[in-house]
Amino acid sequence: MAKASDYGAFMERFILQPSSSSHELPLNGLTFAVKDIFDVDGYVTGFGNPDWARTHQAAMLTAPSVLAVLKGGATCVGKTVMDEMAYSINGENKHYGTPTNPKAPDRVPGGSSSGSAVAVGAMLVDFSLGSDTGGSVRVPASYCGIFGIRPSHGVVSTTGVIPMAQSFDTVGWFARDPEILNRVGHVLLPFPDVNPVTPNQIIIPEDCFRLLSIPIDRVTQVLVKSVEKLFGSDIVKHVILGDYVEDKVTSLKPFMSKENQTQEYNIPSLAALSTAMRLLQRYEFKNNHGEWVRAVQPDLGPGIRERVWEALGTTDEKIDVCQSLKTEFRSALTDLLGVLSPSLSLPKLTQAAIPTK
Repeated sequence: MAKASDYGAFMERFILQPSSSSHELPLNGLTFAVKDIFDVDGYVTGFGNPDWARTHQAAMLTAPSVLAVLKGGATCVGKTVMDEMAYSINGENKHYGTPTNPKAPDRVPGGSSSGSAVAVGAMLVDFSLGSDTGGSVRVPASYCGIFGIRPSHGVVSTTGVIPMAQSFDTVGWFARDPEILNRVGHVLLPFPDVNPVTPNQIIIPEDCFRLLSIPIDRVTQVLVKSVEKLFGSDIVKHVILGDYVEDKVTSLKPFMSKENQTQEYNIPSLAALSTAMRLLQRYEFKNNHGEWVRAVQPDLGPGIRERVWEALGTTDEKIDVCQSLKTEFRSALTDLLGVLSPSLSLPKLTQAAIPTK
């Protein structure tokens, strides 16, 4: 179990040495930790719940993403606490405790990759691995004042990572500074070294920025000035993202509701996307873990328990529409961004200085 000096971040401590000690390796001399959702040969993958750990055998293989950073020269020092079954973004765990947010000890650290974010923020490791299905890297990164990245879906292998909802699951990572974040990215992302690309447009979704709890100009003016200084003013494009999505993604109609249309701090089409996403997430979670939950009747914490059992009651109604919607939405965003292929879209980077809602 974790010690007090660990900020409650670690499930267990162990050492996995890098594949080589060469000083030329990109991650030589760095330490990292892994969320307890990644398989590590010889260790039980606990999935944030003691009943899961009790009913599963030790892994016989190590997840490729973990092997990749070991091969890159980094040393693994243990597994970190996570929200049970990855079904929360708060970072609380009734069984193993809530890791202490190093930047705001009286606040939650965010989850479900809570321990991974805290281990980095508390300077216990140089970087860490987490998973992100609906914000589980981006949220704790912002809460703990560090960098967190969720790469495009399917870019980093999720083999050896317990699935939550595979349509959205990704492997992400945390670091305190962008230089280390970049070094880890060069190991995990399967792209050759290329010269920096000058963007042909920077899109600012005006309606999304209006949802912030601070005046919109305090964010957008700084952003626009920085972009203009680097690339010129001609590439800045302002859009109303909600209107664009509603116009281009016709599959959204079954998920549009009158309630979403009337809420003040809301963008109806994006709220409809969120509804569809949660439905598909629940359906896939049920297919992945429903049989185990019903058989074992695990002890689950408040909030988690309700979400898990709600997922187990999900039917396949509208699931086909969700799949069509996903394809249509990806195509619409590709057109908007001018990206050649959805698989080449840029990863999402979250920093504490960027307010989240």
